[in-house]
This record gives sequence, structure tokens and C-alpha cells, in this order.
Amino acid sequence: MALNPFFLQGSKGEQGLVQDLVNEQLRMYGIECHYIPRKLVTSSTIMKEVTESKFEQAFPLETYLMNTDGYAGQGDILTKFGVRVTDEATFVISKERFEESVAPFLEQDDEYTLSNRPKEGDLIFFPLGKRMFEIKFVEHERPFYQLQKNYVYQLQCELFEYEDEVIDTNVNSIDKVVQTDGYIARLILSDVGSTATANATLNFGAVQQIFVQNDGYGYLAAPTVSISTSPGVDATAVAIMTERSGIGTAKSIDRILLINPGGGYIGIPTVTVPGTGIATAGITTLGSVGIVTITSGGSGYTTTPNVAITTAPSGGTDASAEAVMVGGTISAIRISNAGSGYVSAPTITIGAATSIGDGNYIFNETVQVSSDSSETARVKVWDADSRTLDVSMLTKMQFQVGEKIKGLESGAEYVILSVSYDQPNDYPNEEYGANQYNDNANFESEADAILDFSEGNPFGTF
Repeated sequence: MALNPFFLQGSKGEQGLVQDLVNEQLRMYGIECHYIPRKLVTSSTIMKEVTESKFEQAFPLETYLMNTDGYAGQGDILTKFGVRVTDEATFVISKERFEESVAPFLEQDDEYTLSNRPKEGDLIFFPLGKRMFEIKFVEHERPFYQLQKNYVYQLQCELFEYEDEVIDTNVNSIDKVVQTDGYIARLILSDVGSTATANATLNFGAVQQIFVQNDGYGYLAAPTVSISTSPGVDATAVAIMTERSGIGTAKSIDRILLINPGGGYIGIPTVTVPGTGIATAGITTLGSVGIVTITSGGSGYTTTPNVAITTAPSGGTDASAEAVMVGGTISAIRISNAGSGYVSAPTITIGAATSIGDGNYIFNETVQVSSDSSETARVKVWDADSRTLDVSMLTKMQFQVGEKIKGLESGAEYVILSVSYDQPNDYPNEEYGANQYNDNANFESEADAILDFSEGNPFGTF
């Protein structure tokens, strides 16, 4: 039996009316979410499996949340890997609105596939819960061909499990959600740097130099150096060690440097070091460098600077010294030769800081170190005031102190002063993903207490 010719069973006018009513209801009762399409960067050539993807655009779109009594799914479940959140949600969007507001922009970029409809793998940002959901299935036939046409898409979604994808939509509320997710390295970088300064006193009858006669061997730590007392100021010194002995981690004495050359010695003092016949001292009755005081430790040092001391008058001996660097600053000056023949306190000049520091890193840009390791990563958070750089998507986990790290897009370049890995508890903002329940450090400590990893093979014979 033929259809009644007096009824059109779905004219364009009727279909347009239904679509308008659907659109109006979504605007009245819906939630403004963001549709975030997935851009495929690289994929397997055989199986077409996506190995790298990124999310660079976010389109505001009215959606209707089908869930009425909370998220669907299994909720929070305990697995052998810890607590897993399996929340699910179903969103309804207008077919017409997607085709008009989203699809035309996606069709202009070849890196987007199947741009004329919502597709599995794309994301929905749900602002009320500050969560991202991944589309797992797109239902386009519900309601089923009313007036011979479909008007909405039902997006069945699961909570998005972040795996170091690049998310840079320029929408702050979206990008901020994943700033602290993933495996993160925190780098403390140098500033422009400032030069350290120091001054010295003039001493008479001081220890000029200590000579190492026998470097010894088998030291596990730097031995104490004792110098016999003086009628004036007692001299003090410290041993600098080296692994010249070649016996495991045991060390030998490389040299003995003066902390304070002392003063008032009238005879050669005795130098005592654990061992036999380790070192002897030489003194000078003429003016020499006394104790050196750091007036400013400077900042931004990545290598130990040279220390220059004004030359001694004719007939004297020039003094020499070494700097001690800790955390990019100069903490002390150790004297290798106090010199002789000085008539006034010499001037101490410390080499300038060699670090660089310029520019601001851009969120999600690639940074690369200047060393042979060619380590690369993605910028997560850059704090210019504290010069703290959080990065993820590390290729080799081989950041080294002293390396230069450069932003390939911004051109910002600094020197790494310290490196720490995977520190989620450093983020106090619970609203955006602080991990209060991370137990990695505890697990590692417990494991270290069971196995002795100082051995080459903890499971074999020592």
C-alpha cells in the first residue's frame, strides 16, 4: 500500500523545525562544553595504529548530559596497580551545530581524519567537573530516523587517561588540567649570574705551602689534616681527594690546600695526616696571603671559576688559590700557595659567572639540551621568577647539571642548576591534579631495604 500522498512523511520544512527545536532545547538545558579533536601526528604504516597525537583546538559546543544520578561506569575501583577511576558519561550534541561550527574548520587541515562527524578518540571537556572525556562510541541513529532524518549525536565517553599527549588548545581552563599529569622532570635554571667577591688579610710567619710526599691509598673519606700550633694564629688545611688509587671507591690524597695559612710560625710546623709520611709544610716569614673571606658568593656558576691574586713584589712568590663551588655559588677559597714578599693585603679576583639566561619558555614547546645526549622534552610549566621549568615527554631522562636547555620555538636558553624527576607532590593546587596519594618514593625505599643495590648484581654472588 502506497503512502498517503497528502502527507510528506518528513519534508525539509518539518525536518528543519525538529532540528531547530532540538537546537533550542540544547541551548536551554545543555552545558557549554568544548569539543577537542584529535590530530594524528604519527601512526604505524602497517596497522595504522596511532603512536603520537596532539590536541590543538577546542570548539565551544552546547551539549546535553544524559547522566542524571552521577557518572556511569564502574566508578573508582581498586586494582593491583592502585585506584583506577572508570567514570563514564553520555553527551548529546546537535548534528547541525557540529556540521556548521566544527566540521568546516577541521576540513581545512589534512591532519584531521573523518572531519564531517564526531569521531572516536576525540575529547569532550566537561567544565563542571574540570574533566576530559574521550569519545569511545558515536551513536548517530538515536532517535531512529524521525521524519526520515537524524538530528543528534550521542557521544558515549570514558574518562580520558592521559599518556603524555600534547594538549595546547589556548584555552587556559583546558590546558591547565594536564599541566601536572604525566612523568615530569623539574629543572632549576640559572639566572644571568653575578660574580663572587672576596678579600684577604696579610700574614707574617705563615704556612706558605703544604707538600704531599705520599698520597696514600684506601681512603673512604677525606682524612683530617692537623698542623702544629703557632705562637700566633694556627694554620688549618683540608685534603682534596682523588681516585688515583684505583681500588673501587677508595681514594688517595691529591693535594692539601690551606683554609687559613696562620701566622707567627718561627719554625716549620708539623703536618699530621692519618698514614705514614703523608705531607710536609713550608713557611715564610715575609708577608703572605692570610685567611680569605667570601664577601659575596655570586650566582649562576656552572663551572668552578679561576681565582687570581695580585702578583707579589720583586723577589717574592706569587700566591695561588682555588674556589669551592656549591649550587652555583662560591662558598670558599682554598689556598694552594700563600705566596711571600707581600707588603699589603693582596687583591682576590674571582672569575665571572659563565651561565646564561634569557627569554621565556612557551607552554608545550619542545626544549632540547646542548649536550651530546640531545635530550628533548615538552614544556609543562615555566615560572620565570623562580626559574623553575617543569617538562614531560622526556626522550632519554638524561638531563645533566651544567647543560644548556633551549626552547626550539621561544629561543629561551638557560643553564640547568639542578634536576629532580617525578615530583607530583610539589604541586599544592588540588584543583588541577595534585597527586596527594603518590607512594613511589615509599615503594622505592621499601625495595631498597630488601635488596642491596650497591652491589653490581644483588641477586648474585658478591
